[in-house]
Amino acid sequence: MDAMNPICIVDDQPLICSTVAGILKDEGYHAVAFSDAESFWQQLDTMEPALVMLDIWLPGTDGLQLLKRLHDRLPELPIIMMSGHAGIETAVTALKTGASDFMEKPLDLDVVLDKVKSALNRQSHESSDIVSPDTRLEIIKADRLLPPGMVELVDSATPQRTLKENIVLNGIGLLSGRKTGIILSPLEADAGVVFQTLDGQTIRGHITSLKDFSQTVSTNAFSANSTTLVNGRQQVRTVEHLLAVIAMYGITNVLIKVGDEVPNVDGSAKDFCDLIKQAGTEEQAAPTRMAVIRRTFGVGNRNKAEKHLYAEPFNGFEISMRVDYPLPIGEQTYLFNPERGSFAEEIAPARSFNTFENIEMAQKLGKVGAGYLNSHIIMHEGKVINTELRFVDEFVRHKVLDLIGDLSLLGYPIRGRIIANMTSHGFNHALVEHIYWALQGNPE
Repeated sequence: MDAMNPICIVDDQPLICSTVAGILKDEGYHAVAFSDAESFWQQLDTMEPALVMLDIWLPGTDGLQLLKRLHDRLPELPIIMMSGHAGIETAVTALKTGASDFMEKPLDLDVVLDKVKSALNRQSHESSDIVSPDTRLEIIKADRLLPPGMVELVDSATPQRTLKENIVLNGIGLLSGRKTGIILSPLEADAGVVFQTLDGQTIRGHITSLKDFSQTVSTNAFSANSTTLVNGRQQVRTVEHLLAVIAMYGITNVLIKVGDEVPNVDGSAKDFCDLIKQAGTEEQAAPTRMAVIRRTFGVGNRNKAEKHLYAEPFNGFEISMRVDYPLPIGEQTYLFNPERGSFAEEIAPARSFNTFENIEMAQKLGKVGAGYLNSHIIMHEGKVINTELRFVDEFVRHKVLDLIGDLSLLGYPIRGRIIANMTSHGFNHALVEHIYWALQGNPE
């Protein structure tokens, strides 16, 4: 390393400065220590650090203040924050402000060397394999020319259902970051799930209202991030968690008054479940129609190495979901059958997840609001950094939640088994289009 590019250690504890500087020098690095922010800052006119190791708690100007000043002045400079007292929230703040990494004290010297080497030789960490980034579109074939008899629409013995009374929920929009709310109200039989925007326009909670729905092409670009419904003039975003709860409680007719985004309290569907339990539902004098899967079909190549999503005959409803992502997720599988398990207890509490890097990029691009930080499990460097997991397999459970919400866009409950591997909203939407066009080939 060039002698003009030292590793700078900024810490008010002399023992830490001398110890870290010593091991770095033993490894051949040029290390310089500073006991406070101002003495370090004054030296920046005469040196260009290769890396800064910065304590959060410093006399005078603290580490977070210095971090911001450093990031504004030298945006490409890698900075590793250190602290023995900061909590997860502080660590997230440091990473969001521009830190490249975070270490807890007491320092493990082997970890120090690993993180220093990683920072100095860092490549742009492509974390998009963990989840689909917010800017990605998935190109998926949704062939409309299916053989007859793939899906059949039948009357079931289950009556239609609506709410007993109105429901109100306020929260923060996941993408906008603004305060928003919804009012759910009963509707008459055969009305369906209907969204109503603040200016009185209606949008059906149906696949034909999907932002990426196409009447003319068999290969579509579907959003991998969330589910947005439109009517040509207005839109409603992030509807999937609410729709999942409506479907699992058997509600077939409901009016949802909303702005342009459904509130997302903590990234799960738990609050929607609690409200519907409180309000109650009532049966209506009309049967619920059901889409029965008669033959297996789907999207993607059906092997573990590739994303795929298939529907197959089954006497009931069941979802078999598999994910396999880098740590802290790994391979997780989950089989959900509402007749054998509780949606409210096993699926609804599972929260959205993403990497810190993906969220940071999306925020810089203006794709998401601040609501993301409090409504996601956030991962960084192979660890969850902002919360405790509700389930050891919370990630795969949330994928089941999203899939249930997206499947409800068909407008009919499904009798069949859904086999899902590594799927996101894009594949979910494509399968629903598949089923929709199969039903169009089987007119009533």
